[in-house]
Amino acid sequence: MASVQDPCSFASSSKCTTKHLNLSYHVDFERRVLKGKVALTVEVLEDRCSTVTLDTRDLTIFSATANGQSAKFNMGPEHSFLGTPLEITLPFELSRGQQVIVEVAYETAPKATALQWLTPDQTAGKKQPYLFSQCQAIHCRTMIPCQDTPSVKHSYYAQVSVPQELVAVMSAIRDGQAPDPEDSSRLVYRFRQPVSPAHISPPLSGPQIGPRSLVWSEKEFVDKAAFEFSETENMLKTAESLVGPYVWGQYDILVLPPSFPYGGMENPCLTFATPTLLVGGHTRVIAHEISHSWTGNLVTNKTWEHFWLNEGHTVYLERMIGRSMESEQFRQFKAMGGWKELQESVKTFGADNPLTNLVPSLQDVNPDDAFSSVPYEKGFALLYHLEELLGGPVVFMGFVKSYIQMFAYGSATTEEWKAYLFTYFQDKVDVLNKVDWNAWMHTPGMPPVKPQYDTTMADSCIALCSKWTKAGEADLGGFTAADLTTLSSHQVIEFLSLLLQEEPLPLTHVKRMQEAYDFNSCINAEIRARWLRLCVKSRWEEAVPKALQMATEQGRMKFTRPLFREVYNFDKFRDEAVRMFKTHRAAMHPVMVDLLSKDLKVDLTSC
Repeated sequence: MASVQDPCSFASSSKCTTKHLNLSYHVDFERRVLKGKVALTVEVLEDRCSTVTLDTRDLTIFSATANGQSAKFNMGPEHSFLGTPLEITLPFELSRGQQVIVEVAYETAPKATALQWLTPDQTAGKKQPYLFSQCQAIHCRTMIPCQDTPSVKHSYYAQVSVPQELVAVMSAIRDGQAPDPEDSSRLVYRFRQPVSPAHISPPLSGPQIGPRSLVWSEKEFVDKAAFEFSETENMLKTAESLVGPYVWGQYDILVLPPSFPYGGMENPCLTFATPTLLVGGHTRVIAHEISHSWTGNLVTNKTWEHFWLNEGHTVYLERMIGRSMESEQFRQFKAMGGWKELQESVKTFGADNPLTNLVPSLQDVNPDDAFSSVPYEKGFALLYHLEELLGGPVVFMGFVKSYIQMFAYGSATTEEWKAYLFTYFQDKVDVLNKVDWNAWMHTPGMPPVKPQYDTTMADSCIALCSKWTKAGEADLGGFTAADLTTLSSHQVIEFLSLLLQEEPLPLTHVKRMQEAYDFNSCINAEIRARWLRLCVKSRWEEAVPKALQMATEQGRMKFTRPLFREVYNFDKFRDEAVRMFKTHRAAMHPVMVDLLSKDLKVDLTSC
């Protein structure tokens, strides 16, 4: 496959590529640093190679060797979000095809953006500290000097030393544990990932939830988590029936602390999940993360500019799982909801913003700033459009499975995906040539084609939304709790999402809605977040403290950022939104802090 320059990486991945990584960590909770040693097995891709360049950010480098020989190293100029290139000069010259083991001894910084260190008070148990990592998109370089680009995939082996009262788990197969030979108060946990990192060291429990799945969490959440994720094996089997065998062996789920900024994260063997899934909304997220085992982990976008290859295909597969386990109408219903999420992202960015391109340029752009539902839902909309053009879900699913087999264990660009699409459907090239590829891929805003989804499951939601938006004061008495008795939680979410797209309801209406439906007592996070946004949008002052409470008691970006933005847009409470952000900043994930500071126009250097 052709070499592609990654604008988000300094690494010399066109000159050489990492094949294996051997990692040793000593986790220091007192100083909030990882003291590490990493040995990278690097294969040379061109003749007369004498340097290896790695990505780093805020790392202290102590030494470097090449095949055991001392090697000179130089830290390049520091970039605001890309970090600092580490150039290692080899004490010899290598030819194409040769390999070298480059070993680096180093230490992370307490402010490493891949790591969140939690005090005992910030955990459910209140007794032990907690550490977790989140490397997507370009944060791995803050915990390992590496070729931090998705175009480079490799196996790894790791040893992690932690205090003996804690447990370490990683995105890999567990390979035993033993006392730390250098400190009897610590244990060393070993891990191996032979197929293709993420790291954590909390006090955990892990009951079995399936023949190849454990759920890990603090003991306070473990029973609830085991119950909520009991359908995991069924989802895995359904995915396998669609796209082939699950190659990673183990599929465990780790429930992280509330500050985890994503719904889930698809680390091989170990999906990270937000605890908000324990109070509603888990089915879609787990189906999504399971799907990533094929589209994301097995086949990966070559650079973050092609992120839609990961997320668009994963949403497509996630909804095909829903189709198999529920119905085609359910898939259509979820697709309609996704279209509204896309509309909201485009509205937030601005319809002319190039970050709403399906394939955006990330030259001088932090990929975290580009994160939105665009690659997920614009990507899905394209795949669904192609499905309609090319013969329906069964036919197009055949392509998706073949695409995964073709690029398995590697990375792909949009151009490579498109070329394979034309090859697979070579008898339908005339149909593919009629697709406005430039409008889909490289034009900002909403897609050029709006799919016509089956509205069967949405009709009742649309009707109830319309009833509320058209109601006068005299009509409010006609709303009762019975309005929701025939609606599933998915449909209630859709109803609220539809209202959020409308002009703000009069304050009398949202107060009546609370009387009739009592949404304030709802614990489903998806429903609660939308309801509180609706209240704040209608300028119900009593809802503002509730909205800010939800925004700060958990850190999932899907909820926290919109809630903060809604309060910030309420002029009377703008200063309160900023004050709450500053008050809770220390407990937030570094990625959340960075993005919220931009949402709320807060200069982090002055606070």
